[in-house]
Amino acid sequence: MGGNQIGYHFREGFRSIFSHGLMSFAAVCMIMACLLIMGSFSLVALNIDHMLKDLEADNEFLAYIDENLSEDEAKAIQGKIEQIPNISQVTFVTREEAMQEFVKGKNEALFQDLKPEVFRDRYRIHVTDIETMNQTVDQVKNVPGVADVRAALEIAEGFVMVRNVASALAIILVVMLLVISLFIIANTIRLTTFTRREEIAIMKMCGATDWFIRWPFIFEGVILGLVGGLVAFLLQWSIYKILHTAIANVANFNFIYLIPFAEISQTVLIFFLSAGFLIGASGSVLAIRKFLRV
Repeated sequence: MGGNQIGYHFREGFRSIFSHGLMSFAAVCMIMACLLIMGSFSLVALNIDHMLKDLEADNEFLAYIDENLSEDEAKAIQGKIEQIPNISQVTFVTREEAMQEFVKGKNEALFQDLKPEVFRDRYRIHVTDIETMNQTVDQVKNVPGVADVRAALEIAEGFVMVRNVASALAIILVVMLLVISLFIIANTIRLTTFTRREEIAIMKMCGATDWFIRWPFIFEGVILGLVGGLVAFLLQWSIYKILHTAIANVANFNFIYLIPFAEISQTVLIFFLSAGFLIGASGSVLAIRKFLRV
């Protein structure tokens, strides 16, 4: 397809948008609404996943050493623990350090007679993947010299469940809304095409190929999709910034935080424009197919 044909198809598609202004406006609004809903759910899932990853990074469990072992013998176990898969960091905590952590923030006068011997040497262990934390805990328990392991497995399983549910819902909703958007844009362009069915029939009888007839409608759908994607991006940006500011100013929500939009704006823009392009082009191809059967 030469440059002249591309220019012709583009002009015809652009002219058709203004010739059917109300339908074109409706198509842009529907694409914008669907993309905005898709983007909102995707951003919610992204932020939940980001927060859970931070919680995973801070997640740890304690391995208590047999109290009959000396400090040097307890330290010698570290190499065996570090060899276990899924462990990212191992920190040895002496009895004295454990006592200081216990007393910290409490009334020191109440614990002035407390002896370090009351506590046991221990290891603070961070995991790489919280999903396999159960297996990691079991492996640490089997290390000779480890007397007990304390791990908040229920919390870890809760984190995993929330992340998986949020990701699954986001994927399902995005797919559903993508299909709905295709259906809407296809029907919108089909309505505009219906008024030109006689023109299409004449072009077919004059020898015009299916693709020569199809391209102006594809350009029309692509333009509508890109406009809808751009408007949806600008609205998403505004809504996200309002929510980001509101959550940051609420002291009780200090455990909830959003990724700054500047860090993800380029990815979001590419997603919106790509989705708009796909919806517009695919919807146009589906819409024109029926009228090419002359």
